[in-house]
Amino acid sequence: MRAIVYQHETHEGLGHLEPVLKAAGFTVVKRFRGVEYRDDVGAELLVVLGGEMSVNDTAEHPFLKDELAVIAERLVADRPTLGLCMGAQLMAVAAGSEVSVGKNGRELGVAPVRWTVDGLADPVVKGVSPKTVVAHWHRETWKPVAGATLLASTDRYTQQAFRLGRSYAFQFHLELGGDDWVHWLDVEAAQLVAEGADVKALGAQRGKLDGAQRERTELIERLVHASRG
Repeated sequence: MRAIVYQHETHEGLGHLEPVLKAAGFTVVKRFRGVEYRDDVGAELLVVLGGEMSVNDTAEHPFLKDELAVIAERLVADRPTLGLCMGAQLMAVAAGSEVSVGKNGRELGVAPVRWTVDGLADPVVKGVSPKTVVAHWHRETWKPVAGATLLASTDRYTQQAFRLGRSYAFQFHLELGGDDWVHWLDVEAAQLVAEGADVKALGAQRGKLDGAQRERTELIERLVHASRG
């Protein structure tokens, strides 16, 4: 079984998702800002990670058009696809929705996501606590996806996760643990400071992220198991 991974930034990898994929028997095939169209459409699983660019920057980043085409064909065929942060936004656009800068500002930090009633009844999400602590790092959001089940929300943004057929999209970074959180902050420190963020305070949130790692890992395991059919 192959898990094709679309990676957009060198420091934004699979995190805690990678060992779970390998333990489940997947061969992880990483593609950096590029696709192999027919091969990727037919893969057992496609994982689309985040990135600093916008999903609307297709002129500047033409590889996004190729990714959208692959994702759209997979969604129509109901082939398992997992999107994280910008990957979730790409899935939303591929499903016919729109992504734009959120009116409530950037969502950055470690904080709970609230599962919806439908989310808590979902065969993958079912069994988690009503709220799960995750890492948030985004400024864009999407309009409701037609035919999708809304799985999670926050006070700032309603659209945080959805299921469409056998595919799942998460605006937040379910894959991110404490080590990666601190590393991402180090890589992006200069930009974050320029934007007025308190990098030290953000780094101090690591403990909250580590404290909820077991629940996130169990959810990742269920996601990967469900993708196997």
